[in-house]
Order: sequence, then C-alpha cells, then structure tokens
Amino acid sequence: MEKKAVAEEGQEQEHDGLQIPLLTPYKLGNFQLSHRIVLAPLGRLRSFGHVPQPHAILYYSQRTTKGGLLIAEATVVSTASKGFPNVPGIWTKEQVEAWKPIVDAVHAKGGIFFCQLGHVGRAAKQGIYFFNGQGTISCTDKPVAQFSPPRRLTTDEIPQVVNDFKLAARNAMEAGFDGVEIHGAHGFLIDQFMKDQVNDRTDKYGGSLENRCRFALEILEAITNEIGANRVGLRLSPFANYMESGDSNPEALALYMAESLNKYGILYCHMVEPRMKTKGEKVECPHSLLPMRKAFNGTFIVAGGYDRKDGIKALAENRTDLIAYGRLFLANPDLPKRFKLDAPLNKYNRDTFYTPDPVIGYTDYPFLETTA
Repeated sequence: MEKKAVAEEGQEQEHDGLQIPLLTPYKLGNFQLSHRIVLAPLGRLRSFGHVPQPHAILYYSQRTTKGGLLIAEATVVSTASKGFPNVPGIWTKEQVEAWKPIVDAVHAKGGIFFCQLGHVGRAAKQGIYFFNGQGTISCTDKPVAQFSPPRRLTTDEIPQVVNDFKLAARNAMEAGFDGVEIHGAHGFLIDQFMKDQVNDRTDKYGGSLENRCRFALEILEAITNEIGANRVGLRLSPFANYMESGDSNPEALALYMAESLNKYGILYCHMVEPRMKTKGEKVECPHSLLPMRKAFNGTFIVAGGYDRKDGIKALAENRTDLIAYGRLFLANPDLPKRFKLDAPLNKYNRDTFYTPDPVIGYTDYPFLETTA
C-alpha cells in the first residue's frame, strides 16, 4: 500500500475558511473517514460487573461524528484477563448483547467503531483477580509493584490465551463493531511478552526479539484469520515503561514489529509516541516514530500528548495518517468542531477519569454551544 501525502487526500479543501490537515478526509481501507481525528481507547471503569452499561451509549455517541473513527476502551477477552473492577468484557453473550446498542448509537451518527481487545496479564489490581486460584498470568512470575503477583504461563497454555483473543474478535463482529484493535501497549499482557525488562522466558516465547514478539503475532494471525485483516489494527507502545514494562532497545522492537505487521496486511498500526514513557505528561525525547511510519505499509496512527498544533504539523509533514486524541477528546466531546474553529477547550479532570459515576466526568463535559 503506497503512502498518501496529506495533500492527496484534500489538504487544500476549505472548511469554513480554514485549511486544516486534521479535517481532511482519509480512506481507511473500506472506511471513508471525514477527518483525521480519532477517539483514542480510554479506560473509564464504568462497566459494572464487566458488562457495558446504557450510559456508554451517550458517552460514545457524544463523541461521534459522521465519518469519524472511534476506538472503544480496553475490553477484556476472558474472565482471567480483567485485572480491574468495572472494565468492559466481550467474552459472554450478555456482554455482546450489551455492546450492541452502544455500537448502534455510533453507527446511527455515521461513525466507525473499533473494539480494543485486551488482557492485563500481571497488571491486575492486588488481591482482587486471580486465575484458577493461581494468581494472574503473564510471561513471567516477576511481580510489579502494587499489583498481584503473576503466574508464568506454560507454553502449553499460551494457545488458549490466543484463542480467547480470537473468540473475542468474533464476538466483537457479532456486537456490530467495524473492526478490532489489539491492545499490545502500556504494560498489558502482550506488551509484557515483547519487553525484555519483563520477559525472562527461555522457551520459544523468550530471549530473542523474534521470540518475544511471537505471542503478539500469533494473536494477530488468529484474529486476522477469524475476521479479516482489513478489520484489524494493533496498538503498540515500544518506548513506554508503563507498569515496569520497558525494553532495552525500543527502536529495534518498534521496527521489528512494524515490518512484521506487513506480512499480515492489517488495516492499521497505532503507536504511542516515545515522549509518553509513563502515564501523565509528555517528556523531551530524542526518539521518533518516523522509521516505523516508513516501514509499515498500512495506515499509521499516532497518539501521545497531541494538541491541535502538533496534529496539524504531524500531518502536514506526512509523519502519520491519523492522530488519536485521548484526554482532550474525553473532555471535549465535540473536539473535531473545536479544532475546526480553533475554539477554546474544556479542561479535563483527572480525579474523575476512573470513578464509577455514570455522569460526572463522563457525559457531563459541555459542548461548545452550551459553554458560556
């Protein structure tokens, strides 16, 4: 797939007198996007009992525009993958049925909706979640601070976890999602396998870069075989060190994965900027995602501390195709409109990111026309 410069997708089109690369159309496989602003996957911890709730209908529909791409919050693939209270799942019939009206609401407004599939591995809240009474699972038995001690997966058990992801992808299609994004970032299970700070295995899933990435690529292959590569994306944070999951050579890891993905022909690769090493604010960093952008043949999405100005610059320089916004989109449900008008933005409130309230910090951020 040949890279398209922004200008080829209508950079010179006018939008109320503005010429903003963020608001130009883009062809994402079979999906026609009206702009380049993506809702990043954001954990909200409001799916009580791991079942998506009706209040999510309003939350996601508020952030939907015709031709806009939304990526759902991390949705876990099995009872062993939960890790935190009130994260949504998609391994039961009840969960699939609960997702359907949420997906329908996004589609009713013309949005494109992908479900992010995840497994927390050893990043599970201490004392709450265990697997068959043996603790949480990971590539290792090394614990991470403030989380439950993990149990090292045996080689024979790994195919079952791969199958959990495959079945979750099938369930996402049943729920009506347009595709799935595999969560291979931020210290979750797949990231744990890839990073040499965590992975201390001596079997075919440990040691060399190829071995450490094997688990991720087996999941990718299983899902693409199940639902089609044109409906699959993968999120990676090779430079990050979330939950003590860092790597000694993140550039090599990132490039290896970007090149490996081409063999499967997946729709997109979603990478977190090197400047976002841990949760919180961006830091100065000499590294760049540009080598990965050039190596990957599909659509490239970047995330990590972007504002309007950064996004315009990244697209104008052809460093990415799409940009995922998290905290800004959380606090500004009409973010594309605000960017279009260069209007002031609501400030996000960290204290309400993960509270269980179905309204406060969730669906009560004001739209532009309702602000004073």
